[in-house]
Amino acid sequence: MFKRLALVAALAVASSATFAAPVTYKIDPNHTSVVASWSHFGFSNPIANFGGAEGTITYDPSNVGTSKVEVTLPLSGLDSHVQKFDEHLRSADFFDAEKYPNITFKSTKVEAAGDKKLRVFGDLTIKGVTRQVVLDTTINKIGEQPMAKRAAAGFDATTTIKRSDFGVDKFAPNVSDNVTLRITTEAVVPKAE
Repeated sequence: MFKRLALVAALAVASSATFAAPVTYKIDPNHTSVVASWSHFGFSNPIANFGGAEGTITYDPSNVGTSKVEVTLPLSGLDSHVQKFDEHLRSADFFDAEKYPNITFKSTKVEAAGDKKLRVFGDLTIKGVTRQVVLDTTINKIGEQPMAKRAAAGFDATTTIKRSDFGVDKFAPNVSDNVTLRITTEAVVPKAE
């Protein structure tokens, strides 16, 4: 009887350790958007989507501080829904995508910020310039993705940056220096090799 109880207890501890371990998810570019919005002379608030995201999210609900995020946004995926404007945004006037083809984000710290809330601190690099930003993040869902049949995680996040901090300052401040970023991402545990 004692051996059976000891075995059950050992299995329970092993099982909880399995669930408590950090899980690394691969970002699904089909279900991830980074949308930038800004004021255009006060008349309108255009948007541009940075698609084609690549990267990983490691999340540990039992030790949030060990969580981390690494993302690459290829400027080839930039889409304002206006082709000529996309070309202008990719030009040397703005992102200079030929010289700096990617935007990157690498977290430096993750902390809990309430129920289903996180603050993700990290280094954002645009046009070769790196600045720290903070993403106010909501945990949408952690669980099995029904189509992939694998563990998945979904998050939304927001932040505001000054584009002039990154050398993307054409027409500022008339075209607003502040740019709001709204992020939604779904990430799935990769298939076993």
